[in-house]
Amino acid sequence: MEPTEYFFLILFIVLGAFAVFAALLNLEWYFQTSGAQMFVRWLGRRGARIFYLFLGLGLIACGLLGLVYWH
Repeated sequence: MEPTEYFFLILFIVLGAFAVFAALLNLEWYFQTSGAQMFVRWLGRRGARIFYLFLGLGLIACGLLGLVYWH
């Protein structure tokens, strides 16, 4: 695997962890961004937090699976 592939897989894990962190702590500034506001309007604040929690967990899972199984 090339260094750029490692970089992207680790980036998935870091961004996923940040999304989980923001969702669990209900970070005000995170949910005020234009991207998050779309989900807040569609799902409500609680729904957006749940969405970002699962999105973060999915990113972490993809990054870890890529590191483990991509030889």
